[in-house]
Amino acid sequence: MRNMEAVCREFFALPAADKAAFYSGDNNMTNRYFSGSTYETGGNKYWMDCLRLGCSIPVGDSKNNWPHKPPNLREVIKKYTMLTRDVGMELLRLLCEAMGLRPDYFEGDLGGADVIVTLNHYPACPDPTTMIGLPPHCDRNLLSLLLPSAVPGLQISHNGKWMNVEPLPNAFIVNFGLPLEVVTNGMLKSIEHRVVTNATLPRMSLGTCITPTKDCLIAPAEEFLSDENPPRYRGVTYREFNHIHSIAKFGLSSVRTTRQT
Repeated sequence: MRNMEAVCREFFALPAADKAAFYSGDNNMTNRYFSGSTYETGGNKYWMDCLRLGCSIPVGDSKNNWPHKPPNLREVIKKYTMLTRDVGMELLRLLCEAMGLRPDYFEGDLGGADVIVTLNHYPACPDPTTMIGLPPHCDRNLLSLLLPSAVPGLQISHNGKWMNVEPLPNAFIVNFGLPLEVVTNGMLKSIEHRVVTNATLPRMSLGTCITPTKDCLIAPAEEFLSDENPPRYRGVTYREFNHIHSIAKFGLSSVRTTRQT
């Protein structure tokens, strides 16, 4: 964890020229560095920098597509990714045990895509009232493990109000993504969250995202369906899900269903 945090700080401290080769505004690129991300709807700019990397499991040759500076970046991220993915998959197995699913339910296509790792940096913002780090959203990943810095900034929506998430030393924040909400037919909820800026202190966070494959069907599991509990969401491929997610701008309205009578 400490090595990963150090690599994150070192990367964002590099001269702009060293990061320029990985800069891209194309949201469809897996490996890219970007600043002030622009979402497909709204076109708003946000006060943040991000290095986003795709990691096959085992990592293998995928690390050759990552930045080579700082010199230990590839090896540190490789080790961190494998360890945090193992934690995430164990959490999913425990959820299966608690909810009555077979233990390996998420070990196929539902959790089998390349792991996405994000190194996030939120510089100190001169006027936090005018800029936000990340807008309100629910994660499109199956499960996300977030290692925050000691500087607060993450907020969750609760009963119509934004509440600060206080970081704990050596602890991950676990986010249930929208696909997990669909699979459990709403039993597990994906929590809306955002990142606010700080006037004096920079902030960073490290995300490990477990994601379905593009052609995986995202639909409620039969174990959660009955006459009294019909499907709340229609099944779509994860590719379609991502498209709907982008158009709806963080909503699920277009995949919800109503009970047939």
